[in-house]
Order: sequence, then structure tokens, then C-alpha cells
Amino acid sequence: MLRSAAACVLAEHETLSRLDADGDHGTTMRRAMGIVEKTIVESAPNDLPDLLQSVGWGLLGVDGGAAGPLLGTFFTGMADAVGTRQDLDAPALAEVFESALAAVQKHTQAKEGDKTMMDALIPAAAALRTAASNGKDASEAMAAAAQAAAAGAEATAPMQARFGRARNLGQRSIGAPDAGATSMSLIFAGFASALASPRSSD
Repeated sequence: MLRSAAACVLAEHETLSRLDADGDHGTTMRRAMGIVEKTIVESAPNDLPDLLQSVGWGLLGVDGGAAGPLLGTFFTGMADAVGTRQDLDAPALAEVFESALAAVQKHTQAKEGDKTMMDALIPAAAALRTAASNGKDASEAMAAAAQAAAAGAEATAPMQARFGRARNLGQRSIGAPDAGATSMSLIFAGFASALASPRSSD
């Protein structure tokens, strides 16, 4: 899931920079995904909590505005909910992403409608919980979360930014999706793609 998310973001890093007020969000996300890949290689195999914690701490130090710290908080929040578990079904995934959302919400006052990553993350976590509560399996639940994240990111296009450096643009921020929300939607798309693929034998 992590590798798939990184691949989705890296494939669109130029688009992310075009969407960003300062033009560097794609570069920041490319550095962030490089840390994800490096951490995967260096982490102990089959230790999910440690992997997520290591990814989170690595991302906390990424330069380039709030993206690194918020993403780092997102992954450490996931790790907190995973605990000692190594396998996650749909209800457990919902719990993990709700924990990630709660952790991020402790570090930002942004809400849906403020044109930030929260416009993708909040509906994704809600959709994941709804799908899990309705008996969907992990793959189906994550697909629902990815769809909600994509819709949430797209819905930011007509919004005026209220947080971050983009708010300095005022009405000029209207007309394109938010870069942070788009990044979050790509991460969920990667997660969903990985779960939809048959598990390899190795």
C-alpha cells in the first residue's frame, strides 16, 4: 500500500506543483515519497507498527511548508491505532484512518471547505468507516475511501483557500483543486490500488 501510494504521488508530482500557490508542493511530495521508499527498505519486514511509525517520523522532517509535518502526523496516527496488530480487516482499517485523522486534526484547525488536505482526508475516513460498517471487505472499503478522497479533492476547485500560503492569493486561489487535497487523494488511490491487486506470492 505504501509503495503504491508513493508511486501514485510521484507520477503526478509535476501536476501537484502546478496546483500549488508557490509551485513547490510536487517537489516536496517527491522528497516525501522518497523517504517512504527508503524507510520501507530499511525497516524490519512484517513489522507494520514500526514501519508506519518510522515513515511518520521521517516525513515530519520534510521541508516545504506544512505538508511534511501533517503527513508525518498522519502516519504516526495510523501507527498508534495499529498497535501490535499485523493484519487489518475493514473495521480495523477504519479505526486506523480515524486515528490518523484525529492526529492531524490536533495540528490544524482546517475543516472541510477550507481548501486543504482535510477536504480529501475527512470524507475518505468517513467513507471507509461507512463501508466497513456495511460489511464491505478491506479492498472494497478502501476503494470507497479513495473515491471519496478524489471527490473531496475535486470539490476544492471552486473554493477560496483559507489556510496556508495559498490563502494569500485570495480569490486567485479559486479555479483549481487544492494541491494538498489532491496529494491526499493520490495517496488513498494508491492504497486502494494495492488492495485491489492480487497479493504476490513473495
